[in-house]
Amino acid sequence: MMKNPDLEESISFPGKPSQFAAECWFDDACILDMDYFVKTLAGIKAKGVRPDLIGSIITHYASKWLPDLSGDSNISDQKNLTNFSSSPESITGLWMRKRFFVETLVGVLPPEKDSIPCNFLLRLLRTANMVAVEPAYRAELEKRISWQLDQASLKELMIPSFSHTCGTLLDVELVTRLVKRFVNLDEAAKSGAAMVKVAKLVDCYLAEAALDANLSLNEFGALAGALPSHSRATDDGLYRAIDTYLKAHPGVSKQDRKILCRLIDSRKLSPEASLHAAQNDRLPVRAVIQVLFSEQSKLHRNIDWSGSFSGSARSPNPFLDQPARCFSKREMSAMQMEIRNLKEDVLRLQNQCNSMQVQAERKDKKKGLFKWTRNFGILTSFRGNVGVVKINEGGDGEVGYGKQTPMDMKTMLVRARATPKWRKSVS
Repeated sequence: MMKNPDLEESISFPGKPSQFAAECWFDDACILDMDYFVKTLAGIKAKGVRPDLIGSIITHYASKWLPDLSGDSNISDQKNLTNFSSSPESITGLWMRKRFFVETLVGVLPPEKDSIPCNFLLRLLRTANMVAVEPAYRAELEKRISWQLDQASLKELMIPSFSHTCGTLLDVELVTRLVKRFVNLDEAAKSGAAMVKVAKLVDCYLAEAALDANLSLNEFGALAGALPSHSRATDDGLYRAIDTYLKAHPGVSKQDRKILCRLIDSRKLSPEASLHAAQNDRLPVRAVIQVLFSEQSKLHRNIDWSGSFSGSARSPNPFLDQPARCFSKREMSAMQMEIRNLKEDVLRLQNQCNSMQVQAERKDKKKGLFKWTRNFGILTSFRGNVGVVKINEGGDGEVGYGKQTPMDMKTMLVRARATPKWRKSVS
């Protein structure tokens, strides 16, 4: 083997650039044996080489002999290499070699956090799942990926599901495990900015995974709820993912739609997303009303805030004494017009809900089975000759404005008891 003085100098002096050392390392193209590579790498580690240099050597070596790990579809020198794709072995033998290759790479990874890029680890995990490596190696990769999940890209995170028992195209359970591991890290290991990046990444991933018709509501909700509420500065991405899921799953029940919409904080929606949600027929009525109320409260706060600066009295706070921008009459009239429009929309929705409830009451009354009141859902049924009145407090409660007073309840009970008893015919 011909010695390379540039490589030896870079190993002796770890302060030199890692990319140059990695290129010099592979100029000889003499390491064809995995065991020999491991022994050589151990010798390099013994010389005190920096972990990032060792990581660059590992990633460059793996990309040369397994193109799936390179992340680049246009590799010019692949035809001159004796890699796995050009091997004349059988499919089973090829998979066994890949499995041994991946397991060996995982075993020689530096223990430092940022020594290996997160995207390379994701590609390595994808190959590991494809060739079914031992669970211990997969767990090690998942742990390392969760340390730097904020550096992952959406393309590399979309790992397909190689399990025959899973019906989805993407491995959503894997991403859920990664996110939960990241959330459970110590506060010193993750920053607020990293949490925000992971939240955006998860919302984009959910929007892509929601197109799968086999994605269940539990899987979607588990991944969406894996992050705490404070990690999302805005819920626009989550709303987009939920709307995509409802569009791709038109058979979702009314109760399941409510469960999905509870994941959204209507106060954290932008004006554009609130406008879209207010006109979205796929959302339940209660969610639309909450969005309208949130927008109305935002407008009230803006008007109150602007009015506090337009008054004649000055604040004792010296910071508030600075000249501030006040809304013009034209802007104030536009805001007031918007508030009136929102109130009209809410009133119209209330009237629609009331009319739908009245129609439901008439329909149920015709059937003679049960009868719902407007607020508490008092169920009246007749068993034999005795009238029984039951109060169903676990009603839907979709729209319940106002409450029954105790006197009203007492009056209804007295009326039920005073129902005449019909005698059965003797004949």
